[in-house]
Amino acid sequence: MSEPAETEAEINRRHNEKAAKRKAARTRMLATKTIERGLLIVHTGTGKGKSTAAFGMVLRCLGHGMRVGIVQFVKGAWETGERKVLEAYPELVTCRAMGEGFTWDTQDRARDIAAARAAWEMAKVMIADPAYNLVLLDEINIVLRYDYLPLDEVLAILKARPKDLHVIVTGRNAKPELIELADLVTEMSLVKHPFRAGVKAQKGIEF
Repeated sequence: MSEPAETEAEINRRHNEKAAKRKAARTRMLATKTIERGLLIVHTGTGKGKSTAAFGMVLRCLGHGMRVGIVQFVKGAWETGERKVLEAYPELVTCRAMGEGFTWDTQDRARDIAAARAAWEMAKVMIADPAYNLVLLDEINIVLRYDYLPLDEVLAILKARPKDLHVIVTGRNAKPELIELADLVTEMSLVKHPFRAGVKAQKGIEF
């Protein structure tokens, strides 16, 4: 003889019991997390969305009235939607687009190195400034990959940053030493991209 089917009330009761157990376990786990400090965050990988996710964190900071400094190591003259939005918050955001494009754009290694070093000097000023709550070093991984900046110096500055300062680092091919130093690392993996199907970069999606 077959078992009688569970009633909707029984299903709901079991669901609620499981939910209560999960909540209690999570509450116990959260009670052990008491440290509050600035984080070093790395967005890397071949997939799209590294800078996009970083700018999402920037917007989150603005929502809390936090001061943000941004240095863009590659993007320079490009018109980007996020930069236009951030211009509306001059009291909270300082954005310096100091790159001159990718290496295949300039085709001038000495010029690329000079631009990277100028951007890094600006970044160091922001990192040392206690007025900032978060500093975004957009695409710095690219210039580190080509050895345009001394990795040891970058690591030393990031390690010695103010205790409460969050720093986000973006770009493909993050150095292993940087990943080791970081508190939070996210790798964006490429599954599918329209560029491979002949679709060009589009306003609102790529810039």
